[in-house]
Amino acid sequence: MDSKEISKAVIKRLPRYHRYLGELLDEGVDRISSGELSRKMRVTASQIRQDLNNFGGFGQQGYGYNVEYLYNEIGKILGLNKVHPMIIIGAGNLGQALANYHGFEKRSFKLTAVFDIREELKGRMVGNVKVLMTSELESFLKDHPAEIAILTLPKSQAQAMTDVLVQCGIRAIWNYAHIDLVVPDDVIVENVHLSESLMTLSYNLSQYREDHEQ
Repeated sequence: MDSKEISKAVIKRLPRYHRYLGELLDEGVDRISSGELSRKMRVTASQIRQDLNNFGGFGQQGYGYNVEYLYNEIGKILGLNKVHPMIIIGAGNLGQALANYHGFEKRSFKLTAVFDIREELKGRMVGNVKVLMTSELESFLKDHPAEIAILTLPKSQAQAMTDVLVQCGIRAIWNYAHIDLVVPDDVIVENVHLSESLMTLSYNLSQYREDHEQ
């Protein structure tokens, strides 16, 4: 089935399936029913079956799911069976925190460099990579092509840098800048607007208080 026909809600649940199945593998679990998985994930068994049926089902009546097989198949659907080279633009606190996150390589995301405009950061090791100057970006990507750019720049600099990244062949941007980027149709952007997420949390907290103070 064409992935474009799969709802965004289903796609967003796939990483959760993958994470929980990975935990089950670590616990030595060989197989699991949709009911058991639903209790662990707090998603109905019916929803799990519907989600997985979008990709072929993977289960057997009376047996359930083979945990390792399902983990690997969902990994393939998510593209985790291939290495995705990526770079970080912006070596501030957020950029450095992301560079030091060890979970990327476990999931086939390979950080190759961090870029910044501040000369005092040039050559500094962040995680396992060096900070390079943004003036080196184009030549670096010619020799070390990357698929993904993580953008942790101020809003005022984000669009101009995005234009450069697109010209250099970047096909996907993980955007932490508080701006909706303008990109060609063949470039994918995933926005992570931290303040919006915090405001959503604030709204839910307010609703909870209203419901419990009545």
